[in-house]
Amino acid sequence: MRKFMTKALATVALLAMTAGAQAKETVVWWDFLSGGDGVRMKSLIDEFNKTNPDIEIQATTLEWGIPFYTKVQTSAAVGEGPDVMTYHLSRLPLGVDSGVLREITADELKAAGIEGANYAPANWKAAQVDGKQYAVPFDIHSIVLFYNKDALKKADLLGEDGKPKGFDGIENFDAALKKLKDAGSDYGMSFQTAGDGGVWRIFYSLFNQQGGDFYKDGKFLDGDNVDKAAKAAGAMAKWVSDGVVPKQTDYNPSIALFTSGKAPLLMNGVWEVPTMADLSKQGKLGFEWGAVQIPTLFDKPATWADSHAFAIPDRKGKEISPEKLKAVLTAIKWMNEHSISWANAGHIPAYIPVTETEAFKTMEPNATYSSLAATAVFDPTSKLAGVASPVYEASANNITTTVNGDMDPQAGAEGLRDELQALQE
Repeated sequence: MRKFMTKALATVALLAMTAGAQAKETVVWWDFLSGGDGVRMKSLIDEFNKTNPDIEIQATTLEWGIPFYTKVQTSAAVGEGPDVMTYHLSRLPLGVDSGVLREITADELKAAGIEGANYAPANWKAAQVDGKQYAVPFDIHSIVLFYNKDALKKADLLGEDGKPKGFDGIENFDAALKKLKDAGSDYGMSFQTAGDGGVWRIFYSLFNQQGGDFYKDGKFLDGDNVDKAAKAAGAMAKWVSDGVVPKQTDYNPSIALFTSGKAPLLMNGVWEVPTMADLSKQGKLGFEWGAVQIPTLFDKPATWADSHAFAIPDRKGKEISPEKLKAVLTAIKWMNEHSISWANAGHIPAYIPVTETEAFKTMEPNATYSSLAATAVFDPTSKLAGVASPVYEASANNITTTVNGDMDPQAGAEGLRDELQALQE
């Protein structure tokens, strides 16, 4: 009898262990994060897996840009792919239009404890299409103004607080760029004047600083918006024609001009903060640096922004189960609650409670430029917009050409409008 009981208890224990093993939910995760972002995300995933024994994230990193989004679309169409993925909010309208993304309902968000009130309003809204939620933001990444404190001080353009002074207003900013060049620099400022992304982000910021409406009711740059676009492009073109910004400069050389001290200002993304921090730590920068929200050159503050977010693919014929959905939303919530380490990559956490912590408030320069979250402007809500989209290509064809002096600003703005409108129709 004793042997029988011992055997029975052992069987029960084995069954319990098996049931426990089966209860562990596996979450298949795809992202496009490489470099420093990739290292930080891997660390977060490892920590999640250690502290959440009921869930295991199995992550795969794919190639950034069009290859990633193409693979997501083709896999979802045949019922394959991940349970959750990173996604640029700027690509959301196209993802919804092509049937790639699954809506996350208000009840599902509530059950997971994910509340829109905990996110910056513009960021949360950018995660919606036609009022429906398709993603949960993870950060805000934007362009900022990097500056060489030593060069600004020499030109009497550095305030007592260690930040640039006299930069607001297009005339003041133009004068400051000239002053910096006259003080001995090769240029006043650098940015990527060749290609699409660097030009689009600055152009879109200056356009929105005029209160422009890039896309509305199926029309691009309708009415006087085309004139606002011309004004924004014209301001950028003047920097190049005045010789205070380099012509036809690719991404990496534009950064090198700043890090070498040849251009005391750089307009680029927050994702370059780790570059500056690492060079400074290694003693390779040669000057004190900082980063602030880009100046208000026209009527109101506005800065282009995008967001890494988490989305769920709409897998045809193999929809996510309630148990898997619960695990996915648990992971998303955890990631946002622990996003302070993600901020080390220069990003602004989308989750407001993290930005209110002492750890973030003392994280520089992030804390200084985090004010841009309140006036961030996301790409137009259109299936033609977003990362690696027709809007970027049309911008390269028309606005980049204008900035480099090969097209009149009005013609460039009208060309941008016409090219996008033709694709729309």
